[in-house]
Amino acid sequence: MNQLIQDDIEVYAHQTAKDGKVFCGDSYFFTATNEYFICVLADGLGSGEFAYEASQAVVKTVEQHHEEDIDSLMKLCNQSLLHKRGAAVSIFKVYFHAREFVYSCVGNIRFFLYSSKGKLTYPLPVTGYLSGKPQVYHTQRFSYDPHSKFLIFSDGYEFQGVKSLLRGLFPARMIAEEILEKYSQSNDDASFIVGSLL
Repeated sequence: MNQLIQDDIEVYAHQTAKDGKVFCGDSYFFTATNEYFICVLADGLGSGEFAYEASQAVVKTVEQHHEEDIDSLMKLCNQSLLHKRGAAVSIFKVYFHAREFVYSCVGNIRFFLYSSKGKLTYPLPVTGYLSGKPQVYHTQRFSYDPHSKFLIFSDGYEFQGVKSLLRGLFPARMIAEEILEKYSQSNDDASFIVGSLL
């Protein structure tokens, strides 16, 4: 399980390849600066080497340009997939001082933000996938409270009751461990990233 622990944020991530294969079609990247946290999750179409190649192209693009705004990053990621298989892509950026999330997604990656006051935010993604062709993006902004939690995951996971998973005072690490314990079996590439904003 990968992790990132800083003053403003605590994040845990895990992924498994379909049926124990060498290549996982999902890829992710996250990092934090003093100003923001950025995270991308990409799910290459299908599975195997070409799905891996597509999702890796997206992740490397964000890694190299993470200071850019979300709209620019989505466009760059789309360009990176020209002549590749295509991928569902979700990118979000958390601005610590403004306490604001900026989020954009194309395809079937799910994202939930659970506030410390019990409100569940679930921005709807744009249907389809990125493939280098012209694409419409729908970037959304919303504020968050201290001690809010988020969960983002690819379609390899089918969680029952996301709200009950995120509610309560459980730290992000405990939520990640519960997911690993309860949802370890998947017949698809599967990735999740769970975090707590401190």
